[in-house]
Amino acid sequence: MAATLTTKAPAPPRKLLASRRTRAGVLYALPVVVYLLVLFVYPIFSTLFLSLKNANGSFTLHWYAEALTGVNLSVLITTLRISAETALLSLVFGFLLANAISRLKPVWAALAMLIVVVPHFISALVRTYGWIILLGDKGLVNETLAAMSVPGAPFQLLYNELGVVIGTTSMMLPYTVLLLYGVMRGVDRRLLAAASSMGAGRVTIFRRIYLPLVAPGLASAGLLSFILSLGYYITPALMGGPNQTMIATLINQQVTKENQWNGAAAQGVILLLLTLAGLLLVKLVSSLGASRRKRSAS
Repeated sequence: MAATLTTKAPAPPRKLLASRRTRAGVLYALPVVVYLLVLFVYPIFSTLFLSLKNANGSFTLHWYAEALTGVNLSVLITTLRISAETALLSLVFGFLLANAISRLKPVWAALAMLIVVVPHFISALVRTYGWIILLGDKGLVNETLAAMSVPGAPFQLLYNELGVVIGTTSMMLPYTVLLLYGVMRGVDRRLLAAASSMGAGRVTIFRRIYLPLVAPGLASAGLLSFILSLGYYITPALMGGPNQTMIATLINQQVTKENQWNGAAAQGVILLLLTLAGLLLVKLVSSLGASRRKRSAS
């Protein structure tokens, strides 16, 4: 029987090029993957395992039960409440400010946005002490109110929930304005002009045209402020009192004063889960807004 010689067909050039690009892509991505694993994935899983360990190293849910009962639960509720109040106020003032800036000419709008953003580059600690000086009993705000003979002045504006909300709102406001300004700049003003030419009033135009167009941006900005406020530490710690202890402050106390790393880890995991839930909600709102814009465009 005659032997038949078979030769392997050479790989097409496109396949060779694709395989080389794949290997090069994996090689380039390797440092980034290692960076994420070492600085993000490993700490998160270490914290998770620490929160599930007992004193003798056995598995337990004791720290989560402790985090969701008693004083710890009260701190968690306080954190959620202050974060929600901060998000609401940031939305109100951010909407008014972003709406006013979006109506300016590009040069003046850029200058206004610069004024909004530049204070954010200053240390949060410095800005918090600035608010403490302004809102103190002898601060500029109370002195002005007393000079105007406002009944009840001077007011207690520090070391209570009002002071914390004022401070955190000022910290979150630049994020809200930046996000809303981009959304409002993208609104087609011709739609508003067309509605006005057809006899619609300002309230109707705002309610039925403008507000639905910027609603996804409002939802994203509010959720972003809420998420950032959940883990905020400096301002609540300096401008709040004992009844305004937030979860970040509680974690710091458990680690530095009580040496309770397991309980602090459980609090951190709960805070992480709340943040992830907020981010998923932001993603959902953004996708719904994008689909709505596509339907309106079609």
